[in-house]
Amino acid sequence: MAARLTVNGVAKSFVMHLQGGLTLPVVSGVSFDLDGGECVVLGGPSGAGKSSILKMVYGNYGVDAGSILLDHDGGRLDIAIARPREIIAVRRSSIGYVSQFLRTVPRVAALDVVAEPLVSNGIDAGEARDRAAALLARLNLPERLWPLPPATFSGGEQQRVNIARGFITGHAVLLLDEPTASLDAANRRVVIEMIGEKKRAGVAMLGIFHDQDVRDAVADRIVDVTGFAPRIAA
Repeated sequence: MAARLTVNGVAKSFVMHLQGGLTLPVVSGVSFDLDGGECVVLGGPSGAGKSSILKMVYGNYGVDAGSILLDHDGGRLDIAIARPREIIAVRRSSIGYVSQFLRTVPRVAALDVVAEPLVSNGIDAGEARDRAAALLARLNLPERLWPLPPATFSGGEQQRVNIARGFITGHAVLLLDEPTASLDAANRRVVIEMIGEKKRAGVAMLGIFHDQDVRDAVADRIVDVTGFAPRIAA
């Protein structure tokens, strides 16, 4: 199957303005493909740049060099140079993201938080809520919590809402930033099953998993981020 995402020669650094403009290199020469129906895991120690790579692919971080080519709207879009309007369109239809932290509008019910990506794409609100309810039930979130805003939930409960919101869509590419970090063993198994279903549906997934058992269960390939350590001149 042809690559859904091609990352080629990507570099990223941060400028520390409070440190006299010091430049802190993060990664350099990041290159890999992501095919439909596979889960590629970014490996390496904390601080190696894994989350930065995910955020560049999603368009949250700018790119110093290289390209990030994504299948979108019948063509190939370079996320590295895409305009803000294009990034918004990509997130609506082509690429999803499950982060470690749930960020939602205050006072919106958990059920509606999960259903919102479908509603914004024109799905009937009732159908969207039904699909959201099925995912929340599968992730063992008590039904009594569904009408409540997730800001009041525990970390593990919030993460289950986050996972349901990310998995409810039909995005062809899905980014996973430690989705199981706050979950118990039973719900980690549920997420492993959900990832397997996405793979069988042809979705391309790029993820970070610090849980060894989860990583072993879902990874088709591991890309070692330490191989992209920036070259620092002597």
